[in-house]
Amino acid sequence: MKKEEKTNVMRVLEAKKIAYESHTYEPDATMSGEEIAGILKEDPAHVFKTLVTQGKSGAYYVFVIPVAEGLDLKKAAKTAGEKAIAMIKQKDLLPLTGYVHGGCSPIGMKKAFPTWIHETAQQYERMFVSAGRVGFQVELAPADLVKAANCRYADLTAEDEVAEE
Repeated sequence: MKKEEKTNVMRVLEAKKIAYESHTYEPDATMSGEEIAGILKEDPAHVFKTLVTQGKSGAYYVFVIPVAEGLDLKKAAKTAGEKAIAMIKQKDLLPLTGYVHGGCSPIGMKKAFPTWIHETAQQYERMFVSAGRVGFQVELAPADLVKAANCRYADLTAEDEVAEE
């Protein structure tokens, strides 16, 4: 019997006594988040990606949003209390977080950064985030992710724009 491979994310969740289910898939560098959701046989709205940004102040921020959506940089900046915010360069991801592109998780980064999850996660019993390695995902309750990554909910995506005032 092959021993299940554990990622740092799984070890952090176990140390915090947070229940999760791990999922693995054969990774392909060209895979989109929606394709990964398809492999997991999950609604893309339940599968989240982790985006790392830098504010005009130089501070770093993490945003966790559904894989099929884009981060609204204006909303992200407002949420973080910054004048402006930008995605970090892919080459800066590993030294900053300890994770590679496609395997970045809000749980267990080298350093804790202010982190927000898109508010739609609250509607679901379970959600998926990267387990810290390409080809690995963890499924857990959104409230448990909030505990594990010390994050908050916010409106972060462009698609939620409603023209009502």
